[in-house]
Amino acid sequence: MDPGISFAVLAAVAWGGYIFSLKRLFSDVSPAALTVLLNSCAVVWYVPVVVSRTDVSRELVAGIEPVESGIVALTVLMHAIAFMLFLWAIDDGDLSYVTPISKIVPVFVLPVEVLLLGQVLTRIQVLGVVVATVAVYVVNYEPGNLLGPIVNVYHSRPAQFALLSAMCYAAGDVGKRVVLQEIGMPTALWVPTLLVGISLILLPSAVRHPPSLTRRDIPRFVGVAAIVALAEHTTTTAFAILPASIASPIVNTQAVIAVVLGGVLLGERYFRLRLFAAVMAVLGVTLIAL
Repeated sequence: MDPGISFAVLAAVAWGGYIFSLKRLFSDVSPAALTVLLNSCAVVWYVPVVVSRTDVSRELVAGIEPVESGIVALTVLMHAIAFMLFLWAIDDGDLSYVTPISKIVPVFVLPVEVLLLGQVLTRIQVLGVVVATVAVYVVNYEPGNLLGPIVNVYHSRPAQFALLSAMCYAAGDVGKRVVLQEIGMPTALWVPTLLVGISLILLPSAVRHPPSLTRRDIPRFVGVAAIVALAEHTTTTAFAILPASIASPIVNTQAVIAVVLGGVLLGERYFRLRLFAAVMAVLGVTLIAL
């Protein structure tokens, strides 16, 4: 198996468990505070990786051009906005309802790559876009009302947050590809840059809504932060090797893992239908990656 694909698969597994943990363990913590705390802990977990990479200090001293710095900052901003939108979505809606919608990121990644980076669309990839789009319809469907999905797309706040999250993540994924491949920022430098950057952007909101934590909560944060560090490292490594249109569909198969966990362990409604929609979404993004 291609090393990049292996890292993308591992990232999907890690992110799937992470998504489930957000809903299961931290539903009473504000999204901004949750992100800042988890990212800060994840940076601490990631310090040994940074220290072990002797080339990181050289990259820091060399610096990057102003335009490249702007691309890095914009990429971090897009990820921060996307993550907040996703947290708002799962706060208002079922995990197995919003996750497949928010994880059709590759549907938006591919057109952006075509327009900005010259990516070529094949017929199979076009078919993948169609399948993934149909999956959005299916995941919104509630038995008994055929027009329900259409109504939900325009009037359901969780669905709107999830779709906007997917669009922002798409912009972030393309930016990540540019940062890691065109600009050449090393993985060990990009991961803490992303985590710290997102934390700084969300810090004012986190301060306004501080969480009330107990000693029992600390191990939870530390454990989930380790998952964040692993997931971000494997995701970054995959994007440093593969095109965004290939890495993004694989990483976003995390939707299936999150949906299965949400349906089995949380007993969320219409699980079978939404699991089917998740499978359709995965099929669609897989076709896009061919």
